[in-house]
Amino acid sequence: AWLECGHVPHRLSSVTLYDVPAPAKLNLFLHVVGRRPDGYHLLQTVFRFIDLCDTLHFEVRADGVISRASDLPGVSEADDLTLRAAHALQRATGTRQGAQIALEKRIPQGGGLGGGSSDAATVLIALNKLWGTGLTRRELMALALPLGADVPVFVFGQSAFAEGVGEDLTAVALPERAYLVAQPDTSVPTVGIFSAPDLTRDSSYITIADFLASPTFSFGKNDLEPVVHRLYPEVLRATRWLSEQGIPVRMSGSGACLFAEFSELSEAVLAKAEISAIMRGAVETNNATHPGFRLVQALSLIHISEPTRQEAIS
Repeated sequence: AWLECGHVPHRLSSVTLYDVPAPAKLNLFLHVVGRRPDGYHLLQTVFRFIDLCDTLHFEVRADGVISRASDLPGVSEADDLTLRAAHALQRATGTRQGAQIALEKRIPQGGGLGGGSSDAATVLIALNKLWGTGLTRRELMALALPLGADVPVFVFGQSAFAEGVGEDLTAVALPERAYLVAQPDTSVPTVGIFSAPDLTRDSSYITIADFLASPTFSFGKNDLEPVVHRLYPEVLRATRWLSEQGIPVRMSGSGACLFAEFSELSEAVLAKAEISAIMRGAVETNNATHPGFRLVQALSLIHISEPTRQEAIS
């Protein structure tokens, strides 16, 4: 499974672990079905993992200090989910060990692909192994939830039907698909979308059986799209333009990234080539009628459940 992200985790010693992938996710649909008294939204969604990955490297520190090897642009240490995850595991287990964490970012920030959440989950799993703290996957998932609603599914490690605030997970078997992901020229902060007064919060509940009867991105909708389209016209323009080119897309999570689904990888690669050619032609003729976005890549299904991350680094 990890080969699809381009790296295989490897250890040079008992205190290092390099090239650990953190895959992106797509929300095949996202329904907001209610809101709890504490303000958290109740969701129904299906998460699926794709082979666009960040990569993390770990070195154990004996002095108990948790540090990052380099700054992450726009993210302070206090807001860095990788550091927060490491501190959470350190506090929960009482270990006196620390770690230096290096992160190579490929997943767009503010794109709705779960990059920060995936990085945090990878930290929990990798340091649980390196520190020898011995927590179970279920215990790691409990640590993950306070870090963010999407973090538990990355620890879970399988495509999943999610309910509650996103933590109630049921594994689902999905048909293999390929994806083309478009990143509009904007970043969307999740908090502002969920707090919007015009967000639909009363979608009807569905069952896993409802989804599995048509397990594709044509099922359901993303309730966050209308809000994002209103607040971030770049996303709306990209959605409309790609549709005009014959490529219907859906937004993942709270955006801004959009994705199209294909039965075969070759179809996604062809669509990427055709769209790229149209965009190049517009630039060359000074007729840039397409909105600003970049195609991240043609992405195929990643089976991170075979093996799971826990097995991959053991």
